[in-house]
Amino acid sequence: MNYEKSCGAVVYRKYHGNTEILLIRHIKSGCWSFPKGHVEKGETETQTAAREIKEETNIDVLIDDGFRETVTFSPRRDTSKTVVYFVGKAISRDAKPQLDEISEMRWMEIGQAVSYLTYDNDKMIATKAKAFISLMK
Repeated sequence: MNYEKSCGAVVYRKYHGNTEILLIRHIKSGCWSFPKGHVEKGETETQTAAREIKEETNIDVLIDDGFRETVTFSPRRDTSKTVVYFVGKAISRDAKPQLDEISEMRWMEIGQAVSYLTYDNDKMIATKAKAFISLMK
């Protein structure tokens, strides 16, 4: 069995009184999800999440490790993958998709975003992140 680990975040911003989260659409699968990617040697989980978000979206984020959710699944028959998600507040606005991986990016009101997400695991993460973000000042 092969094991993989990725880290990412539910990236959010406050916009005209609403909380919006960033969704990305992957070129290969066409699935809507959150920015994430593989952990590189020597990185912490939060460093991986921040780096991957920057690489995939060009957005700098402040990662909040007070929110940490994991999802484990099998992307292939002989592989187990764990993805660790945090919440990340966008601190830059120059969003640009990584053209070789991301076909589209969208900021969406957090309540509406759940209907766009492809996987039930991501919908659960978004719902938990919404509750977490609503408690923040």
